[in-house]
Amino acid sequence: MKRIIFSLFLLFLVMVDAHAQEFNSIAEPIVNPTNPDAEEAIDSIEKDLSDVWSLCKSSPLKKRDRDSILMHKKLHLAVIPGIGYALQTGFSTFIAGNGVFKTAKGASTNPSSFYTLISYTQYKQLLLPLVLSIWTPKNKYHITSDNRFLKYPSLTFGIGERALDAPPSALNFLYLKMHETIMRKIRPNVYVGLGYYFDRFWKIREVSNTRHRGTPAFIGLNLDEEALASGLVVKITYDSRPRLINPLKGLYASLLVRDNTPLLGGDSRWRSGLIEIRKFFTLPGRAKNVLAIWSHNWFTLNGNPHYLMLPSTGWDDNFNTGRGYIQSRFRGSDMFYLEGEFRYRILPSGILGGVVFGNLQYFTGNPMRSDQILVPAGGLGLRIKMNKKSATNLAIDYGFGINGSQGFFINLGESF
Repeated sequence: MKRIIFSLFLLFLVMVDAHAQEFNSIAEPIVNPTNPDAEEAIDSIEKDLSDVWSLCKSSPLKKRDRDSILMHKKLHLAVIPGIGYALQTGFSTFIAGNGVFKTAKGASTNPSSFYTLISYTQYKQLLLPLVLSIWTPKNKYHITSDNRFLKYPSLTFGIGERALDAPPSALNFLYLKMHETIMRKIRPNVYVGLGYYFDRFWKIREVSNTRHRGTPAFIGLNLDEEALASGLVVKITYDSRPRLINPLKGLYASLLVRDNTPLLGGDSRWRSGLIEIRKFFTLPGRAKNVLAIWSHNWFTLNGNPHYLMLPSTGWDDNFNTGRGYIQSRFRGSDMFYLEGEFRYRILPSGILGGVVFGNLQYFTGNPMRSDQILVPAGGLGLRIKMNKKSATNLAIDYGFGINGSQGFFINLGESF
């Protein structure tokens, strides 16, 4: 069945390319490199926090002068300290660094970028990411590098139906992730490429209690103390979004297949796949309200991945699936995920907006069992415009799930 789905998806990509020529990461470029001339115009009434700040300063730097300074810089760097919050981490402090540069002059080459951060959380977690997005001249190649080290005591709930009512178990582990890909443009809006993915978990152990979370129960997971996956990936993407951050319209579709093998140092042979689709509709009217739809489908194609490498809530690349639940709340052999979000303006200037969202998660059990689980969630939130040129918002959401699950979810940028 999963092979049939993958075949149909490949056909879908071909059909989309023929008929539709139209990371939720800080390191993502602003304008779509496959369609750089389609950048969405900024309304004259559009405002962000920098406009508010300039009104409060007695001698503000003229906007025209500030922009000309940034245009002549070969490398633009920003270092930002801050405070964050998530259900899995609690409150956290961080220092983030972001850089933007170009590998060639001219509008035909998209800005490259890198992003790094050091964060320490309320629950004694340490997070160290380094994410790079490099565009070669005229966007012929796109090179991505997603590297993360986590010292990550956290909660988990087991696999399949038992996770519905199971008390949490506390896990301690260290995690090193290195995901590298190189993509080549073969047609307008279409890239294909290869990559290498490495994931290592070690010092894995289930513990009886944590200082801040009460006393979790032992689930008896009997996990190996180490797990290592190493393998090649094949990836194809179609992207017609005029901009990559908070788009008003367009379609993004991606297919990835990963082959983990002992030949490259992995513990065992297993394959996984990912199908992702994001579609954005600008609704009628002058307010630029948007209906956004996200489908994230993560499969175990064959073999037996380690428990920590199975599809799970909140373990997509940007940790955003499953708003309404704590990360790792559900886990299984396969994950089908669907989310819809209505994004609307509260103030005409766009500096303040709101969202209403809902999502569904469907998991099959582990490869040795057939139990399944379907869980809904929903919520609402506020959006504060941090930068009108990049369309970046501060997202503050409150999500609700079943069995009393609820909490705040705070992001710099949209969930998808």
